[in-house]
Amino acid sequence: MGMESTPLARQMDYAFRQMESELIHSAAGTVTIQIRNDVIGKYGICHNPIESRNGVIEEESSESGLKADQVLAFRKLALDALQYKRGWTHGEIRFDFSVRKGSWSAGITFESNYNMANIANGMFRLQPKYGAPHALRDAP
Repeated sequence: MGMESTPLARQMDYAFRQMESELIHSAAGTVTIQIRNDVIGKYGICHNPIESRNGVIEEESSESGLKADQVLAFRKLALDALQYKRGWTHGEIRFDFSVRKGSWSAGITFESNYNMANIANGMFRLQPKYGAPHALRDAP
């Protein structure tokens, strides 16, 4: 069974499960889900777990960042967010998240993409104004 026949919610659940170990202890970042024909093609996390103060790199504490139960809640939020995706099959969903003083928050952005090349069998196909030059007209 290919991903084309798998519901988008199940694909989203799978993607978040794959990123779970990276999300745990992440203090902030953006999860990006790229969708084409209602199939998740690429997904990942943009974050920088390295922080410095006064030019010294500090080790990230296991107390900072998302906890396992918060990652589970994040995954549920992502699944719930799919109900707001309407009328498009190509695009991207971004989840910006941060953890402060033990609580976490996330903002969700939907981006739809459309491709003019696929519209109405070339509705806007370029037609030469005066016909093709002689050499091109007689070419095999």
